[in-house]
Amino acid sequence: MTDRPTSPPVGPSVDTTPRPLPARVPHQGRAVTLEPLGVAHVPELWQASAAGTPAGDASWTYMGYGPFASEAALRGFVGGFATTHDPIAWAIRPHASGTADGWLTLMDIQPGNAAIELGNIWFGPKMQRSRAATEAMFLLMDHAMTALGYRRLLWKCNALNAPSRRAAARLGFTYEGELRAHMVVKGCRRDSSYFSILDDEWPARRQAILAWLEEANFDAAGRALNPLRATP
Repeated sequence: MTDRPTSPPVGPSVDTTPRPLPARVPHQGRAVTLEPLGVAHVPELWQASAAGTPAGDASWTYMGYGPFASEAALRGFVGGFATTHDPIAWAIRPHASGTADGWLTLMDIQPGNAAIELGNIWFGPKMQRSRAATEAMFLLMDHAMTALGYRRLLWKCNALNAPSRRAAARLGFTYEGELRAHMVVKGCRRDSSYFSILDDEWPARRQAILAWLEEANFDAAGRALNPLRATP
């Protein structure tokens, strides 16, 4: 589109066509499959949560829910969480384990603004810092930005969540700033850090992640030979 100077300035014109809503469908990768979340995943998710262990309990520290006291409690949560359309949730099934070991969502879906968020990311302890974890996030990022054509992909997290902040930078999100006293989570004040990728930045970010995910970047034990940092 051609932009003409205005006084006062109002910003560049954009394609105002509303973007499609994400569908509750599977997504297949090389190392992981995303399946629409459902209560059938609960027994595997309960095992993946390593319930009652320090690592298992720590995986819920910055989530708005959990840890869960029992498999029945997890089932009760998933029964509702899996039926919402915003957020829309997928279970993560790494091919190496064959079991559902976590979940993630697309949320705050704004078709008219072409904006969408990748969030509610929970990885069981054995899935953390794995190739499958990175590919799971990439599959939804690519679906939102490439397949559905969203203009803005958001990542936000508790400002104290250092691993999430590192993950955002690693995937190529740009830090935007913080909202102070943004939320109350589990009785505690939460300041939220905001990150984003825009549509004109996405092709380069996409290529960097795809290059990292190539088979040649992994040794026989599945360890990455080169680090990923998608931001130029």
